[in-house]
Amino acid sequence: MMELMLPALVACLVLVGIHGYLGVHIIARGVIFVDLALAQVAALGWTAAGFGPGSWLAGVLGVSPETAAYLVGLLATLIAAAVFSVSRIDHEHITQEAIIGIVYVVASAGTILLAAQAPRGSEHVEELLTGTLLWVTWPTVMKTALLYAALGVVHWLLRDRFLTISLEPERARREGWAVRAWDFLFYALFGVVVTSSVAIAGVLVVFSFLVIPAVIAFLFVRSPGRLLAVAWVTGTLAAVAGVLASYGTDLPTGPLVVSSFAAALLVAFGVRWASGRRPAGTG
Repeated sequence: MMELMLPALVACLVLVGIHGYLGVHIIARGVIFVDLALAQVAALGWTAAGFGPGSWLAGVLGVSPETAAYLVGLLATLIAAAVFSVSRIDHEHITQEAIIGIVYVVASAGTILLAAQAPRGSEHVEELLTGTLLWVTWPTVMKTALLYAALGVVHWLLRDRFLTISLEPERARREGWAVRAWDFLFYALFGVVVTSSVAIAGVLVVFSFLVIPAVIAFLFVRSPGRLLAVAWVTGTLAAVAGVLASYGTDLPTGPLVVSSFAAALLVAFGVRWASGRRPAGTG
């Protein structure tokens, strides 16, 4: 059991570490579905490379088809990051979330259309949605951990800029910061994370890792340090519970992990209702 489960459990810890942090930014910015949109764009890139020019591109670059597919997915997410960085417009009715939703819908439709041309298209779409966490290998876990550690260092060095733009955007504008340029850098780094995460956990699981722990954290606390602590703890517990439940019940890992995160959110709402607590800084 441990031989089979340990890589998946460690992968969950790696994913929780980076997504718990990014989730705090996403909730603060109010762009809840940006992760879902970027993940679906990455999935579209993977599908386009795998069912289309993947072999040709792999030959040109001298890499494996899997690496070629990853590069196409990453390129697609960087293009989407550029779109999102300029979509924060001052309009009475058109919000950034509307643009994000449009990107998600178009990317989803494109993925389905491309997958429909392949013999195992429906299975491919299912894998992109729910992932293959239970079958992740140690080399993949190690490569992903190193990549996320490097990205974590970048975020740490730029934390003041990123946190201010996420939590106090008006202050950033008053001080004359190039908010769109910083937004592009944030979403570009975010796209690198999502492209790697989708390959391991799938679109739906990645969305759960990102949003639900951060929502739980914002239910109870407000300071950045406490937000991260609550998001990391709840995300870890929910992910481990989902993976173990999958092994014990022999049910698909991805949907059970999502269900475990949903259960954690329900418990958090129940605790807050029972205690009558309000997050710091609210009336």
